[in-house]
Amino acid sequence: QVQLVESGGGLVQAGGSLRLSCAASGRTFSTHPMGWFRQAPGKEREFVGAISRSGGTTRYADSVKGRFTISRDNAKNTVYLQMISLKPEDTAVYYCAAAIRTSVDTVAVTSDSYHYWGPGTQVTVSS
Repeated sequence: QVQLVESGGGLVQAGGSLRLSCAASGRTFSTHPMGWFRQAPGKEREFVGAISRSGGTTRYADSVKGRFTISRDNAKNTVYLQMISLKPEDTAVYYCAAAIRTSVDTVAVTSDSYHYWGPGTQVTVSS
């Protein structure tokens, strides 16, 4: 069982930056591929980025590529989402998620690959 808690959300002006953190409980964090998703009001939840268990492989949605960077610190049981050049369309609740444990250093990009979810943190970008 993995419990996840996001932090770092808030209100920022367009062009600004935020770094989200996701702290995980348990001793198996380093065996879980991790991901970030977001859901804007009235829209479906969408994939933002994913990182493999080692951190050696990452994948991003086209809409955030070049602006968002996902990283992880397995010693701290934490995954991060660094966001720069934020746009009003980035406004959403951001969720951290953990995929099922794997021995392969791969990423997961679909929400049905993720079994554990945090409660989310609100990011609001004003124009």
